[in-house]
Order: sequence, then structure tokens, then C-alpha cells
Amino acid sequence: MAKRIEVSDLDIYYGNFLAVQGVNVSVEPRTITALIGPSGCGKSTFLRALNRMHEVIPGARVEGKVVMDGQDLYGADSDPVSVRRQVGMVFQRPNPFPTMSIYDNVAAGLRLNSRKMSKSDMDDLVERSLRGANLWEEVKDRLDRPGSGLSGGQQQRLCIARAIAVEPDVLLMDEPCSALDPISTLAIEDLMNELRERFTIVIVTHNMQQAARVSEFTGFFNLNGVGQPGRMIEYNPTEKIFSNPDEKATEDYISGRFG
Repeated sequence: MAKRIEVSDLDIYYGNFLAVQGVNVSVEPRTITALIGPSGCGKSTFLRALNRMHEVIPGARVEGKVVMDGQDLYGADSDPVSVRRQVGMVFQRPNPFPTMSIYDNVAAGLRLNSRKMSKSDMDDLVERSLRGANLWEEVKDRLDRPGSGLSGGQQQRLCIARAIAVEPDVLLMDEPCSALDPISTLAIEDLMNELRERFTIVIVTHNMQQAARVSEFTGFFNLNGVGQPGRMIEYNPTEKIFSNPDEKATEDYISGRFG
């Protein structure tokens, strides 16, 4: 079941360095939210804070709240591993486990979460996840071959299949198309449109056209200067951001005057 995410007064640190400051945003269930803005302004850092991947970096921490369905993901009783099961992540570069078969790549998350399943249930789930990632028809006859033998676009869809196999509530995507050609990019965008019916999706993208094409809401991040923290300057329906933004900085960025 797709979930709403409420972020309030979120500050994100690397050691003593405040990287992202004061984010307040409510992400609606079963929508795609795009995060845009110049490089180094904290978009990916913010994304990683939503599933507690940020704190994997030594000295990294957050202050503030990320609440999903009433549960504070950073609360004392919150387990990072179960948070990451609820909030899946797809990275910029396709990263299938190179020594594993296509089948085992999809099954990896389930095995990691020690879900005991019969072979036939596992087969069904692997097929369902690969179908969900629009990859089944292309790989069904070579499930035992290494995932690393697929093309870049197929590898990225394999990583999406792996992420959705554990049935998360939210799917985070950090520039999922930046390493892909235009045709693969289109395939991933079509896929996102299908997945939004089941998941809440938050995507970081440097591709403005992509943000305009796939998302219903857009958050614009910016920073005042080098060494300053990134902030979410504006968050609005995508149509408004691209046609009539509230902030001049948003307009300048979108029209290519900086960034």
C-alpha cells in the first residue's frame, strides 16, 4: 500500500557540515515527486535521508522528522533495516549483483529479509517483479544467466524488479536514467507511470523534461553559495513549477539562466 511521507524541519549533516537545512514537505501517496536543482544542492542527500541510507556514511546524521503513516522513521523504536524494506531505493548506475543470476538478483532482497518461501512461491514472485519492471519477456528464457550480462537499460529495470520484489510502500530513485540512452530512458519513464499506481515514488533528476513528463509534484532545491546548506526553495504541482513558479530562483533555473 503506497504511503504518505511527512517531512518536518529536516536538517541533514555530514559530521559538522550542515548539507541540507529545514526541509518541510508532504509527499502524497501514489504520486511521483521529482526533485530538481543544480548539482551539490542536497537532492540526493535528502533522498537518502528518506530511507536512512544517509546514516550509513560515518559521521552522517539527521535532525527533524520523517514520518510515514504515523511512524517516525527516525524514532527510537524504528529499525533502519525495516525502514529500508518499506522504502526501496534505485540508484543512478544500475548495480545488479554481478555474480548472481537474473533470478537470484530479484530474489536477493527477499532472502536478505529471511522470508521463508517455497520454490514455487519464489518463482511466482520473481516473475511478478520482473513483469512489474517490464523485463519478463526479455529475460524469461535466461533467468539463470548473470544479471551483469544485460544491457544498461535492462540492468536498471532488473534493479527496479529487485526493489519492488520486497513490496515496499515507497520507491526512491536517484537519477535512474542518467546512465541510460534515450530509448532505455523512455522505457524507465513508462515504467514509473505504471508503478505509481502501486507505490509512492520520489525521483531525483537533472533532466527537466523528465521531471515535467513523469511527475505530479516537483521540489526545487538550491543553495546560496558554496559551503552553504541546500534548501528546498519551492514545492508545488509540476505544472505550476514549470509554467508559473512562486520563486524567481525556480524560474531562473528552469529557464536555464543558472545551474
